[in-house]
Amino acid sequence: MSLAQTAKALAADDKGLLAMDESNATCNKRFAALGIAQTEESRRQWRELILSTPGLAQSISGVILYDETLFQTDRHGALFLDVIAAAGMIAGIKVDSGKVPLPNTDPPEAITEGLDGLAQRLASYRGMGLRFAKWRAVFSLGAGQPSPRAIAANAHALARYAALCQTAGLVPVVEPEVLMAGTHPLEACAQATEAVLRATFAQCYEQGVRLEEMVLKVNMVLPGLTCPVQPDPATIAEATLATLRRSVPSAVPAVLFLSGGQSAELASARLNAIHLAAGRQIPTPLSFSFARAIQQPALELWRGDDRQVAAAQAVLAHRAQCNRAARRGDYLAAMEHTS
Repeated sequence: MSLAQTAKALAADDKGLLAMDESNATCNKRFAALGIAQTEESRRQWRELILSTPGLAQSISGVILYDETLFQTDRHGALFLDVIAAAGMIAGIKVDSGKVPLPNTDPPEAITEGLDGLAQRLASYRGMGLRFAKWRAVFSLGAGQPSPRAIAANAHALARYAALCQTAGLVPVVEPEVLMAGTHPLEACAQATEAVLRATFAQCYEQGVRLEEMVLKVNMVLPGLTCPVQPDPATIAEATLATLRRSVPSAVPAVLFLSGGQSAELASARLNAIHLAAGRQIPTPLSFSFARAIQQPALELWRGDDRQVAAAQAVLAHRAQCNRAARRGDYLAAMEHTS
């Protein structure tokens, strides 16, 4: 399968990605909040629960993994990579090494690291059978933020990463995320998201990235979590679509929305509203790449208890099904009571 075919496959058949690429520190933090042991074995058990969920591939085209996961096995000794392939899903990997402070920014902003030695790591991942990779850059919204310096630095890194991925035979999932934290209104997020996307694609052109062989993962246009005005899903959908029309080249074969800090139900409702409003305004498939918005309800049910595995898997599969329905514009709030 070519890179262009793989990129299209990630958003085909109304399916989306399941992001399970949390770092060990982030995973342990979520475990601690629920009283789950913060150990490699607990992380392995949780990942096995996810990947062995019956029918998951009916709604999920692929999964984004963390490096530790590549070498873990299920209880029968099968590598998770083989479990993913047997289910008919595509395996990808997070390759950035996280954010650090960007020098000479005040208030401090972030730059994502991980380019050093990336070409060699990508070649190794491709040899293991992975088909795509992900790199995330984050942008805070506030007074003077994101600054032109932070936008330019992260856009350049995203484009360099994408070019290295394509050279190694992997589809790059390019993820510039304008964070939800703050009191900013919807309009501020729209302006920042458009500026970030324009800079990112300008750098992709500069670095020779083939747009047909990449995927964009991006935030919906949303107000800050603590903004006193929280528009309805239809308003958010119109703002999101307008921003994409202005800043995303039509050659990009798929746009995946991240969930950020949204609840599971709200992420599905807003994704549904986007598809109801989109019609034929954007030729690019609009899909999802959710982490907590799919995982969290199941994690809260499981809590490390083997007796809850089947029930947690049912909740996980239901959340994935809700988001596939939202891609068709068929999601209804009543679905939350029929799992």
